[in-house]
Amino acid sequence: MRVKKTGVGCVHIIAGQLKGSKLPVLDKNGLRPTSNRVRETVFNWLQHNIQGKRVLDLFAGSGALGFEAASRLANHVTLVENDAATVQQLRENKARLKCDSVEIIQADGLKWLIASQSPPFDIVFLDPPFAFGQWPALWKSLAPLLAEQALVYIEHSVHQSIDWPEQLTHLKQGKTVQSQYFLCQWHKSSAG
Repeated sequence: MRVKKTGVGCVHIIAGQLKGSKLPVLDKNGLRPTSNRVRETVFNWLQHNIQGKRVLDLFAGSGALGFEAASRLANHVTLVENDAATVQQLRENKARLKCDSVEIIQADGLKWLIASQSPPFDIVFLDPPFAFGQWPALWKSLAPLLAEQALVYIEHSVHQSIDWPEQLTHLKQGKTVQSQYFLCQWHKSSAG
């Protein structure tokens, strides 16, 4: 697998301890890192809620969201990615950036959620492939791993509509030509 080093094949960490660090992105069909502009917006929304928190980037891809959270002093960041070549790139980035707070797991996101014994997460990033269609199963599997009042970022194709669980309250939203993105808050107490 070829690694792009310039142009769209590289994203930058926007702020924090790793500000300006480059994250090479594999030239791989379907891998579309969250743009710098969208990440800047999302992390502006989250700015006072990251330090010391447990973060999950479930469909990690380039790891841009997770590494950005680590740069901004999240206590622990779990990156879950299924593709072996992409996981290898994530591990290389972790080593190069010396991100001890980042844990990288090679697994299918849904299967990992079902089997996970992880302590609850305070912030979760959900940016699956645009073809992803298993949202109801995702919500059911994710619920036990969410802290009360967890913040959940969701990004999906503008051509897709998803079923929202009643436990999620929309706080902020935005849109690009290709995607819609939302910051929501999880309320366990609404669960039946």
